[in-house]
Amino acid sequence: MEHFYFCTLSNFYYPLPAFIVKEICITLVCVTSGLQGLFGVPELSCPAGFQVASKKSLKNTELLVEKVCNCPPGTETVESFDQLSDGLCKVADLADFVKVAHPDPVFREAAEKTCIEIGTVVEQLNTNVELCKSLKRLLDNPDIVAQLDSDTRRVAELFMFDFEISGIHLDDNLRKEAVALHVKLLDLNNEFLVGSHMPNRIASSAIPAHLHLQFENEGSFIQIGGLHAESPDSLVREIAYRIYLYPNAELMECLEELLKCRYKLAKLVGYESYGHRALKGTMAETPETVMSFLQLLTDKLSERYNIEPSLYSPYLSLGACMEGLNNLFFQLYGVSLMSEHPSPGEVWSEDVRKLAVVHETEGLLGYIYCDFFHRPDKPHQDCHFTIRGGRWCQETGQYQLPVVVLMLSLPHPTKSAPTLLTPGMMENLFHEMGHAMHSMLGRTRYQHVTGTRCATDFAEVPSILMEYFATDFRVISQFARHYETGQPLPESMVARLCESKKVCGAADTQLQIFYAALDQLYHDKPLDRSTTEILKETQQKFYGLPYTPNTAWQLRFSHLIGYGAKYYSYLMSRAVASMVWKQCFVQDPLNRDMGERYRREMLAHGGAKEPMLMVEGMLKRRPTIEDFVDALVSELNPNFETFIMDSES
Repeated sequence: MEHFYFCTLSNFYYPLPAFIVKEICITLVCVTSGLQGLFGVPELSCPAGFQVASKKSLKNTELLVEKVCNCPPGTETVESFDQLSDGLCKVADLADFVKVAHPDPVFREAAEKTCIEIGTVVEQLNTNVELCKSLKRLLDNPDIVAQLDSDTRRVAELFMFDFEISGIHLDDNLRKEAVALHVKLLDLNNEFLVGSHMPNRIASSAIPAHLHLQFENEGSFIQIGGLHAESPDSLVREIAYRIYLYPNAELMECLEELLKCRYKLAKLVGYESYGHRALKGTMAETPETVMSFLQLLTDKLSERYNIEPSLYSPYLSLGACMEGLNNLFFQLYGVSLMSEHPSPGEVWSEDVRKLAVVHETEGLLGYIYCDFFHRPDKPHQDCHFTIRGGRWCQETGQYQLPVVVLMLSLPHPTKSAPTLLTPGMMENLFHEMGHAMHSMLGRTRYQHVTGTRCATDFAEVPSILMEYFATDFRVISQFARHYETGQPLPESMVARLCESKKVCGAADTQLQIFYAALDQLYHDKPLDRSTTEILKETQQKFYGLPYTPNTAWQLRFSHLIGYGAKYYSYLMSRAVASMVWKQCFVQDPLNRDMGERYRREMLAHGGAKEPMLMVEGMLKRRPTIEDFVDALVSELNPNFETFIMDSES
C-alpha cells in the first residue's frame, strides 16, 4: 500500500501547485501510517490530517452552497441545508472534542486551528445573502410550505432563525461588521475559556511548608489549579480559594471585551440585549421570564444528614454501574450496550472503550466512546460530546448513525480493587449517559436537530432525569453489590443518600440561582461598572454570603462561553425532570410502556419539536413558571420514612 501511493505520486509528469503537493503529502503520511484514524476517519491518524479533513469539508461546502442557491424551493432545499450543516459539524464537533481531550498537544493544537477555521466559515455562511434568499423563497411561498412535513418546516425555520440572529437583514457594511464581531468573539471565547482553566501561581515561601504537598510544586512556586473544596483542611481550602480566584488583569479585560462585543452584536442584529437574542426559541423565551423564575424560586427557598462517600464506593464498582445502566436501558427501551474492539488508531487513549448501542428490533442505533479514566492534561470535568449527529441520508438511503463521547475523570483500577465510584461519581455517570441516550434514541430526519441539538433549557432534562434513577432503590438494588462480598447495598443506606442531598439542597439551589442571575446581568445592558462590582452586588442579593476581597470568581465562570445568558437552563431542566419523574416514573421506574412513551414524546425529536410542546406531550399539561418553582422547592421536603428507618436500625 505504501509503495503504491508513492509510485502514483511519482507518475505526475506536470508541475503541481505547492499547496496540492503539501496536501497529497499530508494524506500519504496519514494513510500510510497503518492506523485507521480517530473515530474511523482515515485522515485523522495524524495531526496534519485535520488540515486535510477541513479542506475536504470546505470544498464540499462550496459545492453544496452552489446547489442550494440554484435548486427550486422545496424539501430538497432543506435537505441540502442539512447536508451543508452536517458536513461542517462532522469536522467541527470532532475537532471540538479532540482539542480538549486528546493526550497529544500536537493533536490538540491542530484540532483547535480547525475549530477556528470552520467556525469562521460558519459565521460567513450565516450572513450569505444568496444562501438566505434560497431559504426565503421557500418559506415565503405558502403553497410550498403547506406541502412540507412538520420536521422539515421546523428545521427550515431554525435555519432562517440562524440567518436572522446573525444579521442577514443588514446592509452590506453592517453585515460585514456583524461577521467581524462573530469572528472576534470566536477568538475572545477561546481566550477566556483557556484562561478560566489556567492555574495561578504563588511563591512557595508564602504558604506554610507543611501544606506544600497539598498543591502542585513548580520550582520555587506553588501552582493552584482548583478550589480544593473537598479537602478536610480549612486552611488548604482558604489558600486555594484566595489564590485560584485572585484577579487576572488580562483575563478581566478579555471578559469585559467579550461581554461588550456580545451586546454590540445583539443590538446590531435588532435585539434589546444579548440575553434577548440568546433566549429566542427556548422554554423561557425572554430574560424577564428567567429573572422572574429566579426571584420567585429565591423567595420560596429556606434552609432545610450527612453521608460518608467511602462507605458506598465498595458497592459501586464501575463494572457494576455499567451493568446497571445496561439493564435499565433494556427494561425501559429494549436497548443493550455491547462492547466492541476499536480498530488501531480509532481511539486517542488505550483505556477508551467503544460501545455499540443495539435495539432489540431496530438493530444498531449508534456508538458511544467511553473516555472514563483520569490522565494528565485531561480536563477535570464530566462531559458529553457529539462527534457525529444522526440524520436520514437521502443520498445513500440509509440512516447516519450518531457517534458520541462520554468523558469522565475516574480513578484507574488497582491490583487489589476495580474502579470504585463515590455516589457523586455514579450520579454523574448516569447523568452523562442520559445525554448519550438522548443522542442514540432520537431518529431525526435532520442532523441540525439531532439529539442534544435542542433548546438549552431542554437539553439537560434527559440527563437530570437519569439522576433520579441513580438514587432509586428499585434501580440501584439491581446492580449495587459489594465487590468483595457480593452483599447488596442496604436500602437504608440508599434512603440516607437521598436525604443527604437535601441537607444543603436549598443552599446549593440558591448558589445556582446566583450563578444564573449573574449570567443574566452580564448579558443585559452595557456594563456601567466592573464585572466584580456586579458580582459582589448579585452575590449579596441572591446568595447572602459576603464577597471575599481581591477575588474574581467570574474569571473561572467558564460556562459564560457555552451558556451565555442561558445558565438558568440547568434549574429549569431540573424542574421539568422532577415533574416527569414524579408523574411518570416514581410509581415504577422500570415500566417499559412509560419508557417507550418517554422516548416517543421527548427523546425522539431532538430539537425538531418546540421544547414546551415536548414537555406538554409528556405531562399532558403545559407547566407554568410557578409549577417549575414548586417542583424545585418540593425536592427539598424531607422523607420521614427515612428517619423512621434509621431509628429502627
